[in-house]
Amino acid sequence: MPPGPPEGSEELAELVPELTPMFPNAAPFLARFLPHAAPSHQGLTQHFCDLHAFLKYLHEEGWFGYLHAVLGDQSAYVLVFEGRTVTAAAASATGEQALGELLSLYEQGAAISAYPLDAVLAHVLSGIGSRAWKFNLTEDFTGLHARPTGAIFYARGEIVATMPSTLPYEGAFPAPLRPQTLILPRSLAGWAHHQYTLTLRGRDALNAITSVHQSFRAQHGQPGLLFLQAINEKLSPAEYAMRSDVALHDLEPLVQDFLKSGCIREG
Repeated sequence: MPPGPPEGSEELAELVPELTPMFPNAAPFLARFLPHAAPSHQGLTQHFCDLHAFLKYLHEEGWFGYLHAVLGDQSAYVLVFEGRTVTAAAASATGEQALGELLSLYEQGAAISAYPLDAVLAHVLSGIGSRAWKFNLTEDFTGLHARPTGAIFYARGEIVATMPSTLPYEGAFPAPLRPQTLILPRSLAGWAHHQYTLTLRGRDALNAITSVHQSFRAQHGQPGLLFLQAINEKLSPAEYAMRSDVALHDLEPLVQDFLKSGCIREG
């Protein structure tokens, strides 16, 4: 039997997978580097799927992947990490504004499809925004290195994948250590950006010796108390969601209930 190849002689291309871009001709940076994947959900429309309920489902599942909304020649792309929307891109927007664009397109009749991703790839992609930075490969670099000849996916300094998608210049999109959740822009979630003030009943709800506290705790539990305390500390729901890593759509019914029960008021 002829001897096999010497150990360690495999080519890099054989060891590292080359990903196929899903949207190779897309203009937004995020879309350009999204890898091809089979959809887990396809063609969702507002006629039979409440988008906020779907986002809540993804959050509860701790899902990794991306969403693509398309309406005519308009598209929006949102990356989901651990069930949280962490970065987004549309034709002329990134971040929160692009997330708002996806919701706006959906309300106008766009179809949305969801494509699952490996958690490591989702983390690498989470740093893609509106601009690339100077590339500096450190031993713990996680992110995307884009070049005119292709892109390299790094996780903790190691190459985990390549992709033929390019940028006209060399640059890097470092991934944050823990990607932050995007919050809807004020135009779509004004309630989340409002300041609320505790009423006397709300202050009683935080006072452990009152009967109001006991009933409040029985109804809302520790999460409700923590949120009410944050409101007392002058945090808006959007700021609290960012700091505590709570999904914004989980806070909206609490705000409505706090207002209805007289624990808080606007302003």
